[in-house]
Parts: sequence; C-alpha cells; structure tokens
Amino acid sequence: MADKPSRALVLYGDGYASLLSPTHAHLHSFASLASCGFLALRTPPPPPPRVQESENDRVVRELAQLLDVYDFYFQNKQNDQTDTVANPKESSIPTMSERFMGLRAAICTNSDSVKSFASNIGLTVLKTDDFLSQSDSADMLLRLLGFSGSDISENSEYDLVLLHITSESTKTQKGKMVIKTNADRLDKLVGGIMEAVQPGSNVASRLHFSVILSYGTVSESDEKFSLISNPETNSDLSLLRPRQSYAMKGGKPLEDVRHHHPMLIAQWQDGVTRKDTAMTFSFEEFTKYGVNLAILADRFLHEVAFKLWKAPKYGA
Repeated sequence: MADKPSRALVLYGDGYASLLSPTHAHLHSFASLASCGFLALRTPPPPPPRVQESENDRVVRELAQLLDVYDFYFQNKQNDQTDTVANPKESSIPTMSERFMGLRAAICTNSDSVKSFASNIGLTVLKTDDFLSQSDSADMLLRLLGFSGSDISENSEYDLVLLHITSESTKTQKGKMVIKTNADRLDKLVGGIMEAVQPGSNVASRLHFSVILSYGTVSESDEKFSLISNPETNSDLSLLRPRQSYAMKGGKPLEDVRHHHPMLIAQWQDGVTRKDTAMTFSFEEFTKYGVNLAILADRFLHEVAFKLWKAPKYGA
C-alpha cells in the first residue's frame, strides 16, 4: 500500500474506440506501458412503443455506469424525475462526496446533458475547450490535481479529474451532417501527459492515470467485439458456461449486461499498476494480452477511489 493517497486523472472518449488508427502513436504507446482490460456495460430495458433512446440519453447512461450511479439514475428516469438535474435537493442520487469520503471531483465535458447530470451528483463542471484547445492542456489538467513539473502540492484542488470527450455533429454549407471528433487531440494530450509525468518521478508514483474509450451507439444485433469466445447461443452447452464475474453486482447476477462492445480501459501508475504485454490500444490486443480481462463498468470508480484512499477495496 502506498504511503500517500494517489490522485486520479481519467480521459474518457465516448465513441472513440472505433476511431483509433495506427497513427495514434501516443495512445498505443500508453497501452504498451499500462494495465489493460475491459469495462462491461449494461443495457436499459426496452423503451415504450415508438420511443427511442436519444443520443444524449445514451451518453449520460453510459457515464452513469462509470460513476456507479446507473441504478439511481435509471430509477429516477422510470419515476419521471428527469428534471431533478435542475434541483439536486430533490434527487435521490447521492453525491460523489457523500459516497466517497469527501472526494473532490471535477469533470470537463462538451455535452450539455452531461454537464447537468454531473453537477447533480456533485462534480464540479469545467469547460472541455479550455483543455483540448490549449497547447499546455496536459499541464493544466495536472495542475488541477496539484502537480506542477516535478512538484507535488500537499493540498490539491481536486482528488479526481475526468475529461469527457464526445463526437460533435455539425452541418456543412450544403446542409450535410458531418461528425467531428477530437481523436488526434486526445492522442496528443495523452502524449503530453506522459511527457510531463516521467516514469520514476515522484509525480508518476502519485498519479493514477486512466484512458477509457467506448464504442458509443451500437446495435443490439451487432455482437462483434464479444467478451465471450464462440458464443453458443442456440446450444444446450451455453447453459453450462459459468456466469462471468462482470455479470454480477453485490453478489447478485445481473440480467442486463451487454457481452459485446465493452469499454476499453488502460491504466497506469508508476510502481502500482501491473504492466501486461498489450502493445496497442485495441480490442484484439487487450483480449489476447491484457491483464485485467473484464469488470463491470460500475466497479471502475470504486477501484479508483480505493487508490485515492476514499473507499475500501471493492468487495471487501
């Protein structure tokens, strides 16, 4: 156990897992140093007839799982309490500080829906543009956690900072919709952070750095990138397969876990995380060589909070 609590930086690219290319060298280099695996997502119950989940709802739903408030969030949705984002006092969702021993957390996002949701659960909301468009964005993020060069402030502004990045739809002059992403900027940001946090330094031993990439909107009939090898969907043999640990929560089985298109996660903290042999940031590489396999997305924040001395070991 470390003699001082860590501080966490999380970069989350919603829908960016399918956008990676060999040119994103910094992300692949980071994966080669990190501990890699998957975060399994849960699917919502079927919506009422003629009602379709909006893209904004999907984005918030998946983030709610990362922050382990999905059960609270969905209960509110079912109870038609969607306006509680405007009045936290009326919400049944506990704040981050209440759940994790006074955890001070901030989120940077370009999504208005996420801003409202995050504010409701006690995160300080910052502007994404302040970080992705600045040449010193890596240093700006690290300073929020009390890291400046090789110096570590004893009193940081935040314990955890989450940078949430989504794709943006824009119209051309001819009215055609174009999807704009920040994949190249995200890659550059990862490179800047790793350049600022040199392995072997005091900062590297205190910073718990996670990069999470999801697939965004996927079809329920599309079972590519499956966590289950050679699924026997129509065979009696499928009944003999033991229930995966990522399909359980609190010792109880979950029936709504999606076994395909998980989030990809790579985590690094010098002297703390266990390096595996994955060499690129990809589903195939993490499947073959990742050390962490899959956990439920709901568990992610607990695992990080443990490193920050803000929660007991998950399941303990």
